Amino acid sequence: MLHRVIQAIGLTSNPRKELPPAVDDVSFEAHAGRVTALLGAPGAGKTTALGLMLELQRGRGVTYFRGRPLHRIPHPAREVGVLLGDVPGHPARSVRGHLRMLCAASGVPGRRADEVLEAVGLVSLRDERLGVLSRGMDRRLGLACALLPDPHTLVLDDPARGLSAGEKNWLHGMLRAHAAQGGTVLWATADAKEAARIADHVVTLERGRLVADQDAADFSRTRLRPRVAVRSPHAARLSVLLAQEARSAQRSVEVVREGGNRLCVYGSTCADIGETAFRNGIVVHRLADEVGDMGPGAGAAEEAAGAPEPPSDTPRPAAAPPRHPVVPAGEESLTPVHRDGNTPEAADAEDVPPDPVRRPRLAGRTPRADRALTAGADLPPPISVRPAPRPLRPVRYEIRRATGVATGFLVGAGVLVVSALTAVLLARVGHTPQPRLLAAWPEELPLPPAALGAGLLGALAFGDEFRHPALAADRGTVPRRLGLLTAKLLVASATALVLAVLTVGCDAELLYLVYGREVVQVPADWLPLSAAWLGLVTGCACAGVLAAGVFRSTTAGLAAVVAVPLLVVPLVQKVMEGPSVRAPAPFAGRLPLRWPFGGERHLDVVLRLVAQPVGGALALSLGALLCAYLLTGLRSRVR
Repeated sequence: MLHRVIQAIGLTSNPRKELPPAVDDVSFEAHAGRVTALLGAPGAGKTTALGLMLELQRGRGVTYFRGRPLHRIPHPAREVGVLLGDVPGHPARSVRGHLRMLCAASGVPGRRADEVLEAVGLVSLRDERLGVLSRGMDRRLGLACALLPDPHTLVLDDPARGLSAGEKNWLHGMLRAHAAQGGTVLWATADAKEAARIADHVVTLERGRLVADQDAADFSRTRLRPRVAVRSPHAARLSVLLAQEARSAQRSVEVVREGGNRLCVYGSTCADIGETAFRNGIVVHRLADEVGDMGPGAGAAEEAAGAPEPPSDTPRPAAAPPRHPVVPAGEESLTPVHRDGNTPEAADAEDVPPDPVRRPRLAGRTPRADRALTAGADLPPPISVRPAPRPLRPVRYEIRRATGVATGFLVGAGVLVVSALTAVLLARVGHTPQPRLLAAWPEELPLPPAALGAGLLGALAFGDEFRHPALAADRGTVPRRLGLLTAKLLVASATALVLAVLTVGCDAELLYLVYGREVVQVPADWLPLSAAWLGLVTGCACAGVLAAGVFRSTTAGLAAVVAVPLLVVPLVQKVMEGPSVRAPAPFAGRLPLRWPFGGERHLDVVLRLVAQPVGGALALSLGALLCAYLLTGLRSRVR
C-alpha cells in the first residue's frame, strides 16, 4: 500500500517572528487513483504545506512519494508534476519554446511539447509569448508544464482560481482523467463545494492545523448543508411567514437573513417556499437550491462527537452514495455511475502494482466510464520509453534557455556598440595604450564593456531555476546538480569567448575605417595579451554564474563581477606589495619534461597572468564563489 500513496508526516514550518508557524504538525495521505483536495481558507497554510512537501520551504517533517522522499528520487520531475501559482518564465519566451526548454531539463524528447500543447488546447497559441496569455491560458500552460514529463503525481495550488465555469470544468476533467489512469492528484482549494464535487478525499486545514480528514461523502454530510437561496424585495415579511408555517407544521426550518433582500432557508424546498410566497402575494426574484458551507470545524466536531445522524431536515445519504453526492444547482457532476449503481471507487478498492513506465488503468474501469469521466479532457499520451540520462542534456537545456529569449542577443549587441564607440573616442583623445584601445577599456572604468557584458550574461544564467517548480525539484529553490552548474559555466564561457573575439574585431575594424592602419597594428606580445583578455572576459562570465547561483539574484551576480576590480584587486595588491628577496623564475625552465608544441611556454603565460593582481583577484573570487556554491548545495542535502 505504501507504494501507492503520498504520506505527509509531521509537516511543520519554521516559526515566524512572534507568530505561530504557518503549518503545525500536519499529517495526511493521498492515494493513487483518487483526487485529494487540500481545503482551507486563504491563510490556512495550504501553500506552505505544499512547499514543505516539495522541499521548497524549510521546516520539519517528511513526505514520502510512493515510499521515498523527494530528494531520494533520481528524477523528481518524473514523479511529481507541480503547479504553484502563475506559470513562471520570461514573458518574452514563446509557449512552445518554454515547454521545449522544460523538455530538455526533464530529459524527454522535444516532440513531447507538441503533444502536451495539443492535450491542453494551446496548439494555436504555441508561438505566443508568455506575457500576453490570459488567466485561463496561463492555467492551461501551467498544467501542460506539470504533465510534460508524464509524472505519476500532480500537486497543484488552487489551479482554478480566477477561471470561468467552463475553464474550471475542463480543468476538473483533466484532473479526474489523470486519476482515472492510476495517477495521484493533490490540489489545494478554498472552495468547499468545489472540493466536495470533484475530490474523492478532502483534507481540511484551519490556521495551519489539520481539522478534518474525510472521504468526500463524509465531508459533504458533515460540512455541507443543502439550503434554498431566496431573493425578494419583501424578504423580511417572507421570513416571518416561513417561520410561522414551520412552527404550525412542526417542521425544523431555519431562515437566515444575509443582508438586503436575500434569505437562506435551511430545511425547506423551493416548491414550499414558492407556494408560500404565491399565497401571500410576495414577489420573488430568485429561488434556487444551493449548498451552504458550515465552516472548517464542522466535520471535525461531528466526528469527535461520534458522527451522529444528520437532522431530519437534512437529506440522508443513500446506502451507497455517489462519489460526489453534493452538486450545486445548475452544474453537472463529472463522476460516472456504473450500471449496477456503484461508483468507480468501489472498483478501486483493489490496488494494482505500479508500472514504472506507464500508469496502469485501475481495475474495474470501463472504457465507457473513462470517456464519461474525462468529459472531453484528453491527457497527452504516456511516455513508453524513458531515455537514458545523457551528459549533454543539461547543455541542451542551457542552450535552449539562453537562446529562447532575445535578452542575450540584445546584451551582446549593446556591448559591441558601446565598445566600438568607446574605442573611437579613446583614439580621438589619445594617450591610450593600444591593448586598452582595442579592448575599449578606459583607465577610469574598473572593467571593459565586454567583461561587464559577459558578467551580466553569466548572472542571467540563473533565472528560470529560481522560479519554476519543475526545475527546483532537487533541493531548495535552486537545483544543486553539478551537471547543471557545469553546463551553465560551459555555455557562459563559450558565449564570453565569442563576445571577446567579436568585441576586439569590431573595435579594430571601426578604428581602421576611421583612423587608418597604424592604429590597429598587431602588438609584438599578442599571445599573452590575448590570453589575458580571453581569461578576463571568461572569468567575469563564470563569476556572474556562480554569484547568481549563490545569492539567487541577477543583480548580486553582476555586483560580484564589479567587486573584483573594485575590492578584491586592491586587497591582492596590498598583500603582494613590499620588497621581494627573490624574483620568480620562469616556470618553463623548471619543468622536468618538454611538452609538445611549446606547451610549457603557454602554461608559463597562464601562471604569470594568474600571478598578476587582476588575475589573482579573479581566480580568488572564482574559488570563493565555487566553494560557497558547493557548501550551499551540501547544506541543502543534509537539512
